[in-house]
Amino acid sequence: MKIYNSLTRRKETFVPLEAGKVKMYACGITVSGEAHVGHGFQALLYDIFRKFLEKQGYAVTYARNYTDVDDKIIARAKETGIPADRYAAMMIEKINDVMRKMDIDDPTLWLKATENMGAIIDFVSRLVASGHAYAADNGDVYFDVDTFPAYGQLSGRDKEDSLDGVRVENDDCKRHPYDFALWKAAKEGEISWDSPWGKGRPGWHIECSAMNRVAFGDQIDIHGGGRDLIFPHHENEIAQTESLTGKQFAKYWTHNGLIKVNGQKMSKSLGNSLLLEDLLAKYSNEAIKFALLSYGYRGDINITDNLFPDAEAHLVRFYRLIARAEEMFPAEEGGEEQIDRRFDEAMSDDFNTALALSDLFGYFKEVARRIEANDPGARRMTNQIRKTYALLGIFKRDAHEYLATYDKNADEDIPEEVRAVAEERRAARAAKDWAKSDELRETLKGMGYAVKDSKEGYTLEKI
Repeated sequence: MKIYNSLTRRKETFVPLEAGKVKMYACGITVSGEAHVGHGFQALLYDIFRKFLEKQGYAVTYARNYTDVDDKIIARAKETGIPADRYAAMMIEKINDVMRKMDIDDPTLWLKATENMGAIIDFVSRLVASGHAYAADNGDVYFDVDTFPAYGQLSGRDKEDSLDGVRVENDDCKRHPYDFALWKAAKEGEISWDSPWGKGRPGWHIECSAMNRVAFGDQIDIHGGGRDLIFPHHENEIAQTESLTGKQFAKYWTHNGLIKVNGQKMSKSLGNSLLLEDLLAKYSNEAIKFALLSYGYRGDINITDNLFPDAEAHLVRFYRLIARAEEMFPAEEGGEEQIDRRFDEAMSDDFNTALALSDLFGYFKEVARRIEANDPGARRMTNQIRKTYALLGIFKRDAHEYLATYDKNADEDIPEEVRAVAEERRAARAAKDWAKSDELRETLKGMGYAVKDSKEGYTLEKI
């Protein structure tokens, strides 16, 4: 099994620190707002990573955190008039609810900064005592980057480069402008905790380092998060943790790509954030998963108007074949192991969900052929597809229930060969092959069906 390691910038054979066991940590959500599709994608990925590692026989302990105190949460608390701790608890409850709707399992351990304040203060105190950190006159505590010569190993930035694009605060309190805050002195009216340096709260980066140490000790196998966390968050985690322990913090660093909407980076400032709750009101959680996992996880995902409707249409077609196989061969049991082997091969190559999903088109083409040939092997294939691909969170629903909810043509008795042509035409339109699209429209007309396009996909009507 190979994993791309952001630290070494190459795929490496996965060998855990302790044989048969995996310690995995993923940076979760800062709960200053509701969960958007990027949050859902990252949570989905590490849930899948954990499940696939378990399928390979590893005992996995997977920890995930909520950042429930930081500048953004305090700002939102002031805007809403809700105390910061109550605001964070309210948002965590909402985010947990939407993740359950996405059918994403909880990690082994949930970690929250506010529940680990003693460990955070102890961590900072040890860094100060060892000379890696210093307390400023204003009550802030900073990490002294000059005391960690390997700074920049993950991001490839040197200390001077590290100032680019990063908000620099309190330069007059620091020894160097690139030093970063481990502890922040409380401002009037802010939530705070007692510490050796006065009332205050942790800096963002120290939270994950301290909670990792609570959960796992000095070292972990896999640390992950979005690519936007490589710098400064993960770079700073490495510096402060390895300065304390003298050991390599994480053996493998994994990072998923970012979400774009019609080519633009998703952000609140651009007003293009897609909330998970809104997507789930329009599409099944399986369609959202199918769409997102159709990309390699390390690359960016560009969400276009057709991404989720197309994914839903594919799943409807697949579920229709599953329903027919289950109806025709209700007593047929067993599966076809080559489907599972092929899935494992794809996933063992750096969790290649895109390749695993692309195989489905060939599998279902064969299912359709076997159905037409009255071959019970069709049911064995769909049995195996259901069993294997449940790891990705798809094909878990009753087929008829799914079709009744999401098939816009559910009431039409449309032959499979007609649907196949319609799907081929959809693909031609997606590729902007308008001549092919027009040709297939005429083919459908000759088969007795008119096709009507919409933003959501298409519908077929008997002529």
